[in-house]
Amino acid sequence: MLVLLGIAVVVVGFLARINPLVVILTAAIVTGLTGGLGAVETISAFGGAFNDNRYISIVWLVLPVIGLLERAGLQEQARRLISSVRGATTGRLLLAYFFARQVTAALGQTKLGGHPQMVRPLIAPMAEAAAETRHGPIPDATRFRIRSHAAAADNIGLFFGEDIFIAIASILLIKGFLEQNGIIVQPLELSVWAIPTAIVALLVHGTRLVLFDRRIAREVAAGADDGVTDRASTPGAGE
Repeated sequence: MLVLLGIAVVVVGFLARINPLVVILTAAIVTGLTGGLGAVETISAFGGAFNDNRYISIVWLVLPVIGLLERAGLQEQARRLISSVRGATTGRLLLAYFFARQVTAALGQTKLGGHPQMVRPLIAPMAEAAAETRHGPIPDATRFRIRSHAAAADNIGLFFGEDIFIAIASILLIKGFLEQNGIIVQPLELSVWAIPTAIVALLVHGTRLVLFDRRIAREVAAGADDGVTDRASTPGAGE
């Protein structure tokens, strides 16, 4: 039962609002020591896991790069670019990204999109700029709704697209679960049957994104009638 002390360390650490990385590292060390491993063996286990999963360290390289690009004006350039595209609307832009996200996920390229590397620095600012170009200053509530739809387009596109790819973890999980219950299926069969679901998702959510432009127009008009100011576009906002 002593090995469960690692769980207690996690609970206490999070309640005390200690740095999560420190909490997890401490809990892992406690679990290793109470589980019968020596200090050297516990540290060796960390080294072995890191060596076997070196791709995890890529995250620590990507995030600083994205931060530097944003500081250098990535979001401003994205806004300027979409503002120069005639006929671009928030709904059309998000629909295009949703379709691209679903298709690339179906081909196994699930890492081509994502919230930190695509939605926050590029897609959301471009969607906001498209709304501002067409309607002028937009209320804060509308701005936040646009950001939410940008994140949702990424989530839904990935969720319903990745199951079409035969070598994805979700397909293997479904196959394993069905085999445990005596149902033998091949991964290709599961992938094929995921295609109709992905098409329906594209039609349903695509319709929502097309109608989203009308909602933005109504909200902007209502905000103008009520005299709502846009804090996000006001100098000094958020300071």
